[in-house]
Amino acid sequence: MKILVCISRVPDTEARVAFTAEGSAFDESGVTFIMNPYDEWYALVRALELKESLGGSVTVVHVGTAASDPIIRKALAIGADDAVRIDAEASSADFTARQLAAFAKSENYDLILCGKETIDYNGAEVPGMLAELLGLPFVSHAEKLEMEGQKFVLTRPVTGGTEVVEVEGPLVVSAAKGMAEQRIPNMRGIMMAKRKPLKVVPPVEVEEKVQFVHFELPPAKKEVKLIDPENMDELVRLLHEEAKVI
Repeated sequence: MKILVCISRVPDTEARVAFTAEGSAFDESGVTFIMNPYDEWYALVRALELKESLGGSVTVVHVGTAASDPIIRKALAIGADDAVRIDAEASSADFTARQLAAFAKSENYDLILCGKETIDYNGAEVPGMLAELLGLPFVSHAEKLEMEGQKFVLTRPVTGGTEVVEVEGPLVVSAAKGMAEQRIPNMRGIMMAKRKPLKVVPPVEVEEKVQFVHFELPPAKKEVKLIDPENMDELVRLLHEEAKVI
């Protein structure tokens, strides 16, 4: 089975969030970047499990600059066979999906796995866009992925329960928590990753349809007001005059 896993570079969850003076871009100074957890822990690890049980190969692909190479090398250390970096800044979900689709079209993958979303923008847009651009079936937020004969069997949550879907490949899947368990690269994997191929390819020409104009932080939280439990009149007044339901 030939599997492609799309990975993203995101700020560490403990990173300080700030923007440039004009508020037009994220301030990367002093920020540690990691592989998007949904891509790493669930999509990549499940791809490796399928390879180990069914045979085949796992390729990781990333849209980004050379600053992302350490993230890609970690994916190789975890167990991916090879990697491709599309040499362009990932300026938007649309741009990223079009770059990934242009690469994947010529490779005939049986399965394309992405994390359900990135932890920076939380848009969950790229997997669905990628499936549409490739003309492939798409199953989102899958918590379980198995093979039965020639069909993929996926389980995902729906309101009030779970849904089981059978799909013939090739297809695109976005992986959610439960798909697999995190793997920590060992020393052998880290050493082998240095010798595995990381191919850099130029981006394709696409029309930039999205532009981020301005970022701003949410307003600071107000201090908590403590009300004497005997003073119900004051509590009622505050609920009427100051409390806001969002």
